[in-house]
Amino acid sequence: MMKFAWDNYKRYAWGKNELRPLTRNGHIGNMFGGLRGASIVDSLDTLYIMGLMDEYNDAKEWVKTSLDLNSNGEASLFEVNIRYVGGLLSAYYLTGEELFKNKAVELGEKLLPAFNTPTGIPRGVINLGSWGWASAGSSILAEFGTLHLEFVHLTELSSNPVYTEKVMNIRKLLNKIEKPHGLYPNFLSPVSGNWVQHHVSIGGLGDSFYEYLIKSYLMSDKTDDDAKKMYYTALEAIEANLVQKSPGGLTYMAEWRGGILDHKMGHLACFSGGMIGIGADDATKLGPEAFRFDSGAEATATRLSDRYYILRPEVIESYMYMWRLTHDPKYREWGWEAVEALEQHCRVESGFSGIRDVYTTSVSHDNMQQSFFLSETLKYLYLLFSDDDLLSLEDWVFNTEAHPLPIIRNSCLQDDATQEKTVSE
Repeated sequence: MMKFAWDNYKRYAWGKNELRPLTRNGHIGNMFGGLRGASIVDSLDTLYIMGLMDEYNDAKEWVKTSLDLNSNGEASLFEVNIRYVGGLLSAYYLTGEELFKNKAVELGEKLLPAFNTPTGIPRGVINLGSWGWASAGSSILAEFGTLHLEFVHLTELSSNPVYTEKVMNIRKLLNKIEKPHGLYPNFLSPVSGNWVQHHVSIGGLGDSFYEYLIKSYLMSDKTDDDAKKMYYTALEAIEANLVQKSPGGLTYMAEWRGGILDHKMGHLACFSGGMIGIGADDATKLGPEAFRFDSGAEATATRLSDRYYILRPEVIESYMYMWRLTHDPKYREWGWEAVEALEQHCRVESGFSGIRDVYTTSVSHDNMQQSFFLSETLKYLYLLFSDDDLLSLEDWVFNTEAHPLPIIRNSCLQDDATQEKTVSE
């Protein structure tokens, strides 16, 4: 599947951000400013881990000769960080190639102007050009809360403390401000440092903030007690306020809007456990963008606007973790059902495409092979069916784009050669 997705990207969209598999052309989009090659940078580690060395070498060569970091477009700080910085960092840690380290640090520097706000909470959109301004507006919890893993590694590699200082400052402010019922709302003003409204979600807008708290603790070799405390305190508040049981006995995480529960759970929230959505009766066996549990609905995407599937990895990510933690064969069985469903419903003649409605078998495709399909969905499937010592959870944490970063032991990284040896074995 990876080779098929990659070969078609290379053939029809090389150097563009993503492949449009139905029209057989490339998509640039506006998330990454003027940056190009998102699918290439996102795929480096997947290709290397899977032993697709010709493809990996093509990708490396493109990064060396064609990845231009001097772009002037408006880019999402979050997306550039998790896909480009994360992709380059893990490619460096897996291969020891200095090229990737240098590019990661160069790009990291270009993200720093986003933090030039009265509070130090970064703005969400930044111009990567030489003047490096960031646009106004509220900052989103999942975005400014999903920088920690990469920025700590940027400090490790550059010996420049500024990256770690920036993300620790975010944490300091979050610790200080009042949280309604112990919950973290999704929008914060980078000017005043106050919450903009009281919408709380473990899905989109909130999800990876919580993920990065527990992963910061694990990546620090379990020494970052502040992250651990924040995570468990947040989890207690989530359990008390958001975790619900449906009449049919399904556990789900509702959303919270200023004290009123919205009985909806997004696909993005499915990273939080491997069991949601299994009982959902949809024709394709692929989970929709959001399930609802209200007005008698039982894990159903009742709204047309919730019924699409864009090749997301979160459910499969949960299967991989649950397999490694329990070795219960059901997780591999469910993972294989996902493989078969992807092959049946999302594979088209020239790549993989998202679909518009998971409840109909006469599939309508959205003509987009997302870069995270190569970076996350296929990588997590591969790891689900691999031995536990391939990227062992004892040694690696995965950023929210599934880019593996090594655990930092005694404030210094393991010898690169050891890292490389472990993976190649």
